[in-house]
Amino acid sequence: MKRAVVLLSGGLDSTTAAAVAKKDGYKIFALTIDYGQRHRIEINAAKQIAKALNAEQHIIFPINLRIFGGSSLTGDLEVAKDIPVEQIGNVIPTSYVPARNIIFLSTALAYAETVNAEKIYIGVSAIDYSGYPDCRPEFINAFENMANIATKFGTEGKKISIAAPLAKLDKTETIKLGLSLGVDYSLTHTCYDPTINGAACGRCESCLLRLQAFANAGINDPVKYDKKIR
Repeated sequence: MKRAVVLLSGGLDSTTAAAVAKKDGYKIFALTIDYGQRHRIEINAAKQIAKALNAEQHIIFPINLRIFGGSSLTGDLEVAKDIPVEQIGNVIPTSYVPARNIIFLSTALAYAETVNAEKIYIGVSAIDYSGYPDCRPEFINAFENMANIATKFGTEGKKISIAAPLAKLDKTETIKLGLSLGVDYSLTHTCYDPTINGAACGRCESCLLRLQAFANAGINDPVKYDKKIR
């Protein structure tokens, strides 16, 4: 079978991208980056998802971006809450982790060369997202060009491609795609600031976009939310 590295965070988007990779006929080599995020819940979710997708291998790669800080996801800034959904994405939010997708894709590229994978899947969207500059198609295209210049694979004519199958989908379309591929969204974790018992806060940017998307799709979100918002 063809081989692909899938960046698997444990969230809704990366899980859907992984399901697309499987549908496309790739043997999945899952890569989860433990970058010093605020909680471990999404890493545990990624473990369950990799198992459910029958990943050939699942590597959890540690790199402590908390040392740099500069993001609410690495703990030194407050997680923004209760932003009107229509305003999300108008500015780059505090949840932006500096250069995160550059670091993630570079790590995935090293993994891909090692396991002889021809493609890297990443679950970014340029439509329904939080305004992150490293989710845009021009970044993905630029990284792919760089990858084929700066690697042994590239110099030997073994092209590595970067697949962003959700790039032109909004969250509602992403959910519908995932359900058509049999994704179990109860395994996923999206919240930036979960409660101590693991329930999603329902108030951060990520929760708000997710809740709206499930509502638009006419489907109940299967994950547990803080009872205060229900």
